[in-house]
Amino acid sequence: MSYRSLILGCGSYLPALVLTNEDLASRIDTSDEWIRERTGITQRHIAAKGELTSDLAVAAARDALGKVGMSGNDLDLIVCATSTPDHTFPATATRVQAQLGMTRGAAFDVQAVCSGFVYALSVADNFIRCGQARTALVVGAETFSRILDWNDRTTCVLFGDGAGAVLLQACEETASGNQRGILSTHIYSDGRHHDALYVDGGPSSTQTAGFLRMQGREVFRHAVVKMADAIDAALEKNGLQPGDVDWLVPHQANIRIIESMAKRLDLPRERVVVTVDKHANTSAASIPLALAEATADGRIKQGDLVLLEAMGGGFTWGSAVVRW
Repeated sequence: MSYRSLILGCGSYLPALVLTNEDLASRIDTSDEWIRERTGITQRHIAAKGELTSDLAVAAARDALGKVGMSGNDLDLIVCATSTPDHTFPATATRVQAQLGMTRGAAFDVQAVCSGFVYALSVADNFIRCGQARTALVVGAETFSRILDWNDRTTCVLFGDGAGAVLLQACEETASGNQRGILSTHIYSDGRHHDALYVDGGPSSTQTAGFLRMQGREVFRHAVVKMADAIDAALEKNGLQPGDVDWLVPHQANIRIIESMAKRLDLPRERVVVTVDKHANTSAASIPLALAEATADGRIKQGDLVLLEAMGGGFTWGSAVVRW
């Protein structure tokens, strides 16, 4: 017997504090126009003092569980994608596990920066396909505000905090067509590009958290190519054409990159889920936050073919195809 992963529901959480472009312009040498034109961002959410990544993740997880009438006791697996864990160890996922009251199975973190959610989804999907879990929670949660240099106007305007979650459940594979669930996932990395996007701290190097550093033009150049390759791989694997895609849900980093991916698929703007304007780049949380919004407002419906794609520091990148 073989299995596939059905997405049962989505959840989200955004911190209460909203930081607008105008707020930033009052602190650093920038403007709403400059940020908006180059990135599409108008505001971002910032975690409160003492509000941890695990707190955001738990809130998103509870939202997802509540929508489908489940609890932590129903879970076999938690995979948390984050680059901003509560502590060096233990895994933030274990904090989430404890707060949800899950006392069986396994919980661990995956770190692939902005590609983290696609990586975590791939890991959880493979657990289900192998029969090692029947119900899994995949969370993307970040507090990037804690690793930003707020004097660096080229980076601090780009990021925000938040968390999104999806629930997966095993369903039996059948021979019939158009089955719901995750059709395939595709993940890649190329460590030669470390210096284009990284944090200049860590336990074994500086014993500090450090700050995010980025070569913006270099990242943009690679993102357009690598995410396009990931999209092509996903479509080819499933025998799909761009016109078969109902919704593109991309990593929310920059509106220009998003528009480039939509153009490659010949998708009109209204078939692309965009939240970068309100959330900024929330790294591993961006795709599940976008999914949660688009399912809650009814845009993504059962039977829709949804394409996910992302790229992050490392470089890492990937894609996934889901029949909702």
